[in-house]
Amino acid sequence: MKSASFVATFFAAALLATAVGAQAATATYAIDPSHTYVTFEIGHFGTSTNRGRFDKKQGTVQLDRAAKTGKVELTLEVGSVSTGFAMFDKHLTSPEILDAGTFPTAKFVGDKFSFNGDKVTEVAGTLTLHGKTNPVTLKAKNFNCYMNPMLKAEVCGGDFEATVVRSQFGISYGLDWGFSDAVNLVIQVEAVKQ
Repeated sequence: MKSASFVATFFAAALLATAVGAQAATATYAIDPSHTYVTFEIGHFGTSTNRGRFDKKQGTVQLDRAAKTGKVELTLEVGSVSTGFAMFDKHLTSPEILDAGTFPTAKFVGDKFSFNGDKVTEVAGTLTLHGKTNPVTLKAKNFNCYMNPMLKAEVCGGDFEATVVRSQFGISYGLDWGFSDAVNLVIQVEAVKQ
């Protein structure tokens, strides 16, 4: 009877240790705003491409490369949009386009990670912009983790891209006379292990 009780206790402890070990494999990373850029590109009358970026952003990444799971949350301040042309920035944040006064933030939440080996290849989730939420998949053009010699911490990140249809978010300004409905998002991100 004692040996059966010992075996049961041993297996329970082993299962608990396995569960704790599995949880410990998930690492949390804080997005480094000095190495993270969210840029957009939109066609202008079929002639050139207008570009801009959101200068204020924050977020976290949870990543378990062994289990091939993760979660990312990235929040942008819509009013921080910067194109290099102040009048254009003002128009972009106006009620006619992004309406930063009513919708001050945009947020991407991704919880479906795809991997090739230990490299992230895409992150699927949702983008909330202009008061509407739609599915978006970020495809990795590059992904890597390395030990940062200055921070003395692991840093993971890469270059990601997605195309969003802005009318799905209720942003329709200029659709009937020259501005593309498709907007290309280019996200360069690095996040520091906590």
